[in-house]
Amino acid sequence: MRPKTTWLGRFLRGRHPDRNPLRRSTDRIETVILALLFAVFCAGAPFLATAAADAAHTGSMREMSAQLATYHKTIAVLLDAPDDVDAYPVSIAPQAEARWTAPDGRTVTSLIAAPAADSAGSEVRIWTDQSGNLVSPLFPAAVAPRETAAGIGAVTGLGGAVLLIGIAGRFLLNRRRMTAWETGWLAIGPRWTSRH
Repeated sequence: MRPKTTWLGRFLRGRHPDRNPLRRSTDRIETVILALLFAVFCAGAPFLATAAADAAHTGSMREMSAQLATYHKTIAVLLDAPDDVDAYPVSIAPQAEARWTAPDGRTVTSLIAAPAADSAGSEVRIWTDQSGNLVSPLFPAAVAPRETAAGIGAVTGLGGAVLLIGIAGRFLLNRRRMTAWETGWLAIGPRWTSRH
């Protein structure tokens, strides 16, 4: 019985840089292209991940600084008990009508997220902008996930670009192989198919 071969085994055997006379120049070019793309990915992935994470960190720090200058922490008083809001398929945090004073002295009333155990008259700390509108500031705990997401996104983007370049290169080489095969068949085919 012949041993089973996997697609990976066949792929690697097809890329082996030997002096096999059946190996075409396009096969050797494809092997070089794949090796270069693999090297680019291995060398570029750590660099891009680090650069993207650094850019996300810098942007997050700048955003937090801007928020500290324009956002205000204030106390909102609940006007009623929080209600669970179930909007299938997503369950939203309990919300309640609340009232607070904006930085310019206006009284603002709106729905806010509040702990389910609270009741009317409870105080909840919220963040508002200069106009007294409810805002969600960026907290330090959210910076690390942003950095991780940016790094993963950069590596995924590089991987996608490398994969597309590899697919395009293989497509062009396959067209060249088919042209060479047709030319060879036109030269040799008549000898095989002629009847004497």
